[in-house]
Amino acid sequence: MFEKVLVANRGEIAVRVMRACEELGIETVGVYSEADSDAGHVRYADEAYNVGPARAADSYLDGAAIVDAGERAGAEAVHPGYGFLAENADFAARVEDSSLTWIGPTSDSMRLLGEKTSARREMDAAGVPTVPGTTDPVDSAEEIETFAEEHGYPIAIKAEGGGGGRGMKVVENTEEADDQLESAKREGEAYFDNDSVYLEKYLEAPRHIEVQIVADSEGNVRHVGERDCSLQRRHQKVIEEAPSPALSEDLREEIRAAARKGVDAADYTNAGTVEFLVEEGNFYFLEVNTRIQVEHTVSEALTGIDIVKEQLRVAAGKAVSFAQEDVSLDGHAMEFRINAENAANDFAPATGTLNTYDPPGGIGVRIDDALRQGDIVGGDYDSMIAKLIVKGQDRDECIARSERALGEYGIEGLVTIIPFHRLMLTDEQFTAGEHTTNYLDEELDPERIVEAQERWGPAESAGQEGDDEEEESVEREFIVEVNGKRFEVNLEERGAPAVERASGAGGGGGQSGSGGRSRSDRGGGGGGGSSGGGGEGDSGEDGTSVSAEGDQVTADMQGTILSVDVEAGQEVSADDTLCVLEAMKMENDVVASFGGTVAEVAVAEGDSVNMGDVLVVLE
Repeated sequence: MFEKVLVANRGEIAVRVMRACEELGIETVGVYSEADSDAGHVRYADEAYNVGPARAADSYLDGAAIVDAGERAGAEAVHPGYGFLAENADFAARVEDSSLTWIGPTSDSMRLLGEKTSARREMDAAGVPTVPGTTDPVDSAEEIETFAEEHGYPIAIKAEGGGGGRGMKVVENTEEADDQLESAKREGEAYFDNDSVYLEKYLEAPRHIEVQIVADSEGNVRHVGERDCSLQRRHQKVIEEAPSPALSEDLREEIRAAARKGVDAADYTNAGTVEFLVEEGNFYFLEVNTRIQVEHTVSEALTGIDIVKEQLRVAAGKAVSFAQEDVSLDGHAMEFRINAENAANDFAPATGTLNTYDPPGGIGVRIDDALRQGDIVGGDYDSMIAKLIVKGQDRDECIARSERALGEYGIEGLVTIIPFHRLMLTDEQFTAGEHTTNYLDEELDPERIVEAQERWGPAESAGQEGDDEEEESVEREFIVEVNGKRFEVNLEERGAPAVERASGAGGGGGQSGSGGRSRSDRGGGGGGGSSGGGGEGDSGEDGTSVSAEGDQVTADMQGTILSVDVEAGQEVSADDTLCVLEAMKMENDVVASFGGTVAEVAVAEGDSVNMGDVLVVLE
């Protein structure tokens, strides 16, 4: 077994991996950006290294710096968690070529199954059912029309490297083909450095079912049951559960067997998830996630199997520690993503300070988090604060226990989607297990979400600090870096005021704004499968991403520049599109609020921007 592992991630998943390592007697190395110097995963790691500047996610995407940190620390392996570089085959190959071991499938397997068209071909060859679609990239609207003649509309255009709801566009008719093709290719290039796209018949009301697998180099392939991830908004999972309430026992076993069969045929090792769509009693291969997933906790709750430990064992050359006949799903479990988002405002990311952070407890309740009371949830990273995992003897008890746990969850200082979760646990369609992937985006009345936020949302926190005048001494914690390595030093100072907490300790997303045009393109995001749902059409004047301050056009939320439509010296009129900013899986037209001349373009295609960043200067 390894003696020291670098965790190339942040937040709750980094802490989750570090906890598994600690139980196996493995020391951990954390990495962080300047914005994350006081983050929870840094506090938890045995040692930590600065791998980049404060500019958001870029630090966690610097593969060279991460591998260098691992080698400097004397680590033996790298665990990528999920997100960032977790499914980047080039990064996996970089680790494989170093002195470190990659904790995951080989880079060759990641390329084979990470590209959607090659994954479809592999599953077809293995006899796993797939959604009707192309196995070669498409480049023209004419190819879309030809496909429609055989399979009909709607059609999903998907980025080959897509996933997690990015890079997918839905074509409802011939007139939309050109624009949607261009948009899908643009997102694929921006997010995955690959503008290649393919087509699939779009399933309009499917269930989203996935099978957790673990495979070793000795040919053992195990499943750890299926999960139902059908409650989604804009192709992003919100509540996951197991077992699926929608499957018959025969169909459940067919899907599990198909997942094992496909993975075995691809010579896949380590943990992964095979995703399927189920509609009208038929199931179709969707994609393979070549990493640990956010919702792996649900399977762990029901089986007692620590999937991260299995990853570590397999990467160290050991066999999977359990036989297939030993796997049984005991009871029912759900996972709730506790995001810093305002569900009543189209799930807009929120920021703030955790003035109160009091997670629930009790039988059947698990919390995965990395934040603590007093931490700041800023706009640099993902909006997830924590994951609440609840288990009951059956689905009814799980729902009742979840209601109790969510009611106990005390968070003040910022808005979360806890009121939305509480609404879902009283929603007739969800409690009956009859929801599909399009339920949130196309069927649920948004006014009910607003009412839930008003009913269960936290009161505004004054954020007042206690009176420390009577204290005779103050213990100060100083963080210093020596040769890029982080050290914590505690000093006691008498008669001094407390030092304010450093900012940048948490996750969270940017704020939303008003005054421009936003295009959801039926949910915007995509990648990897017709997972249904998504917002319909244009969201109108409420979905803007910019505001004008004098002659500067600035971003009102964190996002990525998908295209720049003007250049310096160009004359523009009011309402002309200046650039396109993707945020929250929606393309937002950044428009001029007045006419003038473009004096400066401050961004380029592919740039990440934060709230308040200058995009274009007009004069």
